[in-house]
Parts: sequence; structure tokens; C-alpha cells
Amino acid sequence: MIEYLLILYNKMKSLKNIQYLFLALSILTISCSTDDDSSENLSGENNLTMEFDNSVNGDDLILNTTAYTNSNGERITINRFNYIVSNFVLIDSEGNEFTYPKDESYFVISEEAGLNEVQLTNIPAGEYVALRFGVGVDQEKYLQGAEGQGDFLQTAESTNMLWSWLTGYKFLNFEGSFTTAANIEAQDFKIHMGSHGSSLDNYKEFTVDLPTKALVSSNLSPIVHFKVDANQILDGQNKILLSEKSVVMIDEVKSPQIATNAAAMFSVDHIHNGENHDH
Repeated sequence: MIEYLLILYNKMKSLKNIQYLFLALSILTISCSTDDDSSENLSGENNLTMEFDNSVNGDDLILNTTAYTNSNGERITINRFNYIVSNFVLIDSEGNEFTYPKDESYFVISEEAGLNEVQLTNIPAGEYVALRFGVGVDQEKYLQGAEGQGDFLQTAESTNMLWSWLTGYKFLNFEGSFTTAANIEAQDFKIHMGSHGSSLDNYKEFTVDLPTKALVSSNLSPIVHFKVDANQILDGQNKILLSEKSVVMIDEVKSPQIATNAAAMFSVDHIHNGENHDH
């Protein structure tokens, strides 16, 4: 490249050719700079943190006090919003996947308990563009038995995410009260989603694209901020009317519909890349 530029310089006969030379030098400089900033310079490993910001159709979720009206014409007050996220897979810009260790990949997010953060440790360096994870606990994990659940079993029990060991985990625990135009007297509702044997397996996995790359290296530890819309549970792809049935736990029709709705609750709002983060 340098030899070519020298030859070009020796043949210059006009100011126009000199301008072409400076243009070529600029392209060479930009090319070198781009190479220096490439992902090849990301090395080592670090943590990736996810923060789950619970909301209702764009508004902050506030337990016990604020009432929200959905498109079903039902006005709901939420008293409990807990769910399990699990089985995280990070997908980089080249399509490579890093699967987080399965035994460490189960977490409870609980608005009432103040649990809204998941930290994945020892993530290999890379430019990550998507995350795949599940809502709930998969059958493979459950079939390991109570002794195979580790500390997660106690966490689930203490946050009201376990019916009993025999009946299994609650993937979603969504409770509160509601009124309708026809009935202004508040009634309680309970939406508990889980899997009940292979015939009613409501565990769902899905992929969320990141709006910008999450950069991980020995000195870069990103924070991924999720927006979680509780309104999707009743008012998503499937419309669930509490006035028809206010307690849904084991329902062959409504439980799979709620599982599909719950998978659509999650979107990534923004990402902080760097060593120090201002929330």
C-alpha cells in the first residue's frame, strides 16, 4: 500500500492528484483505526448483569395501591408479581452461543421481595447481540428430584414460587384484585402458572434481541436493562378475562395461553457497557 502511494506521488502532475493522495492516506488511517477497535481485542471474561424493571403497559408497577385498566375493561390492582427466569444462553455477533452452567441458571424475580437482578459470572469475552432464556423450570431440572435443585429450592419456597415438591414450581405468581364495569366490588384473582407433567408442560424459552451490543471482556462488564410488562399476562396475544375465571392454576386451556403471554413480557430497554455504571 505504501509503495503504491509513493508511485502515485511521483506521477502527480496537478493539485487534483495531491487531493487524491490525501484521500487515500485518510482511508488507510481509518482502516487501521477500525482494526484496532475490532472485537478481536476483547479478551478474558467478566460478569454480565441483568436488571428487570417491572411495569404495566408503560407505567411503573406499584404493588397494592395503583389500579391499572386493561383493554379487557378490567381494572386491576396487583399485590404480587413473581416469576422464574432460567437457562440463559448468550449469542454473539457471529452466531456463536455460550450456555450458562445449567445448575446455576435459575433465578426468582420478585417485586415484593425486591429481587430484580440476575448476575451471570465468568462470561467469555465477546460482542453479544441476543439472549435466550426460559420462564419457569424445565422438566429436565425438575426430574433431578428435590436433592438436585440445590439452593434454588429454598429460594423458590421462600418467595411463594413452590406449590409443593410433588406439584412443582410456580413459574409465575401473579395476584391481586379487580373490578369491572358490571361489578365495581373488588374481587381477588390468582394466576399461577407451572408445568404439571409432560401433558401440561408450560415451560417456555424465547430469544430477545439486544438494541446494542453487550460487550464483555476482562475490563468490560455490561448491565442489560429489561422492561417487563405485566399487562401482557392477561392482555397479550391471548385475552384472559378474570370475570370468566379469577383463579387460574391448572387449566388445560388458559394455562398454556398464559405461558405464551408471559414469554412476551420481556424486552431490553438499554445496555450499559463499561467498568463503572450509573443507574
